[in-house]
Amino acid sequence: MATKLEKPLKREIEIDGQAFIVTLTPQAVALVGKGRRKGIEIRWHEMISGEAALARALQASIVDPSVRLEPSAKNVRQESGRKQARQPSRGKSQSKSAK
Repeated sequence: MATKLEKPLKREIEIDGQAFIVTLTPQAVALVGKGRRKGIEIRWHEMISGEAALARALQASIVDPSVRLEPSAKNVRQESGRKQARQPSRGKSQSKSAK
């Protein structure tokens, strides 16, 4: 028996090496680039009634062109598959043995 979807369920997926967040809610499914706030959302009733393509085309025609789906720069995967290590800061946090 399947579990009823009563609250949002978020999962990270990777598409062509880029990280995205998929959110399933009782009303819709959404795909957003990791680290972004805006993305694509399709309501379940649009999907089953055949209106999904029409709704998506309409949304694409009126969506602000500044809405970007790709992950934010800090969430882009490196070619080696690992993020580069951050360099230590040169502030006041140096160890006492360095003095």
